[in-house]
Amino acid sequence: METAVTKTGTEDKIWGGGNKPLKVSYGKMMMWFFILSDALTFSGFLAAYGFSRFKFIDSWPIADQVFNHFPFLHGVDAPMYYVALMTFILIFSSVTMVLAVDAGHHMKQKKVIFYMFLTIIGGAIFVGSQAWEWKNFIKGEYGAVETKGGQILQFVDTQGHRVGLKDIAIIDTHKEREQHERKNGLWYSKEGTLPTYTVSEIANGFTKNTNLLIRTQELVPDIEKLKASEKASDIAYATKLEKELVNPEAKGEKAIYKREYSLKRMGSVIGTVEGANLTHNEYGTPLFANFFFFITGFHGFHVFSGVIINIIIFINVILGTYERRKNYEMVEKVGLYWHFVDLVWVFVFTFFYLV
Repeated sequence: METAVTKTGTEDKIWGGGNKPLKVSYGKMMMWFFILSDALTFSGFLAAYGFSRFKFIDSWPIADQVFNHFPFLHGVDAPMYYVALMTFILIFSSVTMVLAVDAGHHMKQKKVIFYMFLTIIGGAIFVGSQAWEWKNFIKGEYGAVETKGGQILQFVDTQGHRVGLKDIAIIDTHKEREQHERKNGLWYSKEGTLPTYTVSEIANGFTKNTNLLIRTQELVPDIEKLKASEKASDIAYATKLEKELVNPEAKGEKAIYKREYSLKRMGSVIGTVEGANLTHNEYGTPLFANFFFFITGFHGFHVFSGVIINIIIFINVILGTYERRKNYEMVEKVGLYWHFVDLVWVFVFTFFYLV
């Protein structure tokens, strides 16, 4: 007995399990799957960063005051210049990758070699630049002090310019310094390395230099809004800030306190901080450093991996591997990865440096 089969009219439109679903090769589709999964990973990291920043928005470091270094311009305030240069180089390498893929479509081996070489150079410069930026972030330039409550206090002059610990400290040459040990100490913590300056050396220098003030990690609130509040506590707080702050009108900037209050805050200092790591950060909350190291490091690993893969494909192009295959699809697949890495950096750049 024959079985009746109902025709739907869509039989020739259903993918039958061949090696080119959606007219895309298996390798290219797997690259898209990887990009999608990696995009979800980066989205989770950036969402966590955004949540943490919103939670600590009143004490989050200001990017212009953190990333203001430029090679061979020591002591010159160049906010975001070097990061902008890094971003331009990475985006330009994405352009050269597009040109390499296009040359591959036209089977022009020499042009593919040339544009892939530029892409590799751009990626290598970006990775090196990121390493240089990490080095400056970890080492620090000015230094700060930390209070018992974990607040970071920076030093500025009467013009609001940062002043380094080395310009403040009065070193006691008659006292031999000892490393702080767990058994002797505060919070039962051990000093990892001997700090460059002691708290007493910084405190003595700060007391004797009357041109120094303290800048805290808190942002100046909208004092006019607080004064217009119906809550008596808000009005009292606004009045207090107007008396203590040097810059009460500078809403959204770091709070700088007058000399009298600065001396008072120095009494709660328990240690010095130079640079940033996973537990201390001279620019503000350590959570900022944790996210910076993790997210930019994760992205940097992707760029480094892309450079290595590009080098491998580049060598194959020189050897004529894809000429013999009559296609440059491998160049196109690595190009997809490279464009993804560039796109992710646009979001990382926006979250960490612009917003």
